[in-house]
Amino acid sequence: MVEEIRDLYDAERQLVKALPKMAKGATSDELRSLIETHLEETQGQVKRLEQAFEMLQEKPRGKHCAGIAGIIKEGSDLLEEDFDGAVLDAGIIAGAQRAEHYEMGAYGSVIAWAKQLGEGDVASLLEETLEEEKGADEKLSALAESSINQEAASEGGDQDSMEEGTRRRSAAKGNGGNGASRTSSRDSKNGSGKRSMVPPPSSKPGRNGSASRSASRRS
Repeated sequence: MVEEIRDLYDAERQLVKALPKMAKGATSDELRSLIETHLEETQGQVKRLEQAFEMLQEKPRGKHCAGIAGIIKEGSDLLEEDFDGAVLDAGIIAGAQRAEHYEMGAYGSVIAWAKQLGEGDVASLLEETLEEEKGADEKLSALAESSINQEAASEGGDQDSMEEGTRRRSAAKGNGGNGASRTSSRDSKNGSGKRSMVPPPSSKPGRNGSASRSASRRS
């Protein structure tokens, strides 16, 4: 239980550093405000964990949380991608909810262990944090479902249309700038720019898909 609390202590301190970057990257004022509010909660959660250490007569010391470090890295990578507007905000929400769900699972385990070990005060203290994590997750879902996901889908569709138009224009330039099909000109057999649809008489197929044997014998 103590080792898991150390893991959470490190996780919360990593998030205290990461959340301002997420808030700065958000384009939605509502999302930015939500992240900033949760940053204040996270700072309080760090203090609760320090209280838990004190209750357990343990020195406040973190153990590197690789799980949160990976989630934060994914979020940082997203901010460096070529996304903007609601598409970026939808990605930020997804990353933030990954962090919330990770913490919810970890806090739930610690609370259960604390109760089993007779550390009811520690369990009650950390239940406050668990409720904050659940609340943050619910607010993120509500914001995504009320507006951002729909806006992101619309913006993403517009971007796809723009990219498709660019590809078509590039293909037209590659064909001599007149939009003519490369296949039509390359496959021309009769000099008219169209493929002849009538095979030569000597190669006309018989019933079995090969040249007529009887015609061969007559020759």
